[in-house]
Amino acid sequence: MYIDPLTDFGFKRIFGDKVLLMDFLNGVLNIKDGITDLTYAPTIRTGLAKDDRISIFDLYCTTGGGEHIVVEMQTVSHKNYKQRTVHYLSRLINGQAQKGKDWDFSLPPVYLINIVDFEIDKGLEGKTFLSRIKFMYEEIHKPYYDNATIVYLELPLFRKKASELETNIDHWMYALKFMHRITRLPKALQKDIFLKLFELAKIAKMTKRQQNAYYKSLEDMNVIKNTIDDLKNTITTLQSSNATLQSSNATLQTENAELRRMLGLSTQPYAAQAQSITKRW
Repeated sequence: MYIDPLTDFGFKRIFGDKVLLMDFLNGVLNIKDGITDLTYAPTIRTGLAKDDRISIFDLYCTTGGGEHIVVEMQTVSHKNYKQRTVHYLSRLINGQAQKGKDWDFSLPPVYLINIVDFEIDKGLEGKTFLSRIKFMYEEIHKPYYDNATIVYLELPLFRKKASELETNIDHWMYALKFMHRITRLPKALQKDIFLKLFELAKIAKMTKRQQNAYYKSLEDMNVIKNTIDDLKNTITTLQSSNATLQSSNATLQTENAELRRMLGLSTQPYAAQAQSITKRW
C-alpha cells in the first residue's frame, strides 16, 4: 500500500525529496536548460506593512537558475480559488522587491503551481488537465510579460490509462491521482525516478511514528471532505424544500382564487382589495 499524495503528509514526504521535486518541476515547467539544483525556502510570506495578511505556502523553493517556485496542493474547491492564486502570485512577486531607492525593478521568474482535485472552470471548452496562465496582449494574443506564471494541474481532467502515458508530466499526474489505489506498479512507471517515488511512498517502509502521522493527515483530509459534502447535501435539501414550499404556496393561491370565484367573491389579492377600499373612502 502507498500513501495518498494529496494529504498534507503525503505531499510533504514526496516533494520534500529534492530529486523528486526537480523531476516534477522539469516536467511541468519546461524551463530552458532544466532545473539542476534547488533550495527549499521559508513558506511564510509576510506583507510590506506590519498589519498585512500572512501567506503560508505549501512549498516554496528557488532554483539554481534564479527561479522562484511555489507549489500548492488543494483538494477542496471554493468559489474564490482563482482570486487566491492571483493573491499568492502577487505575494511571491512582492517578495522579490529589494530595499533601497536604486532598485531597477528587475524581477526573477516566478511560478505558482497548483495541484487541484477539482476543475477550475467547469465546461471551459478546449481546456486540458495542464493549464499555464501568463500576462498577454488581449487583442493580438501575444505574451506581454513572461516572468510570472500560474499553472493549474487539474486531477479530474486527467483521464489517461497507464498504457496511454507518454510525457513526464503524464506519469506524474497518473502517480498523484492513483498512487493510493495502486497495488502493483504499472510497467509505464517502472523507471528509476518513479521506482524511487513509490519506494518512498510505501506505508510499510515508514516508521510507526510516520505511519501515525500519515493516518492522522488522511483522517483530517477526509473529515474536511465529508464536512463539505454534508454542507452541500444540506444546501441541496434546503433548496429542494424551498422549491416544494413555493410550489405548494402557488397551488394554494390558485385553489383559493378559484374558490372565491365560485362563491362570487373578489379574486383580487387581499392587499389589492384593501387598497381599492381605501381609495373609495
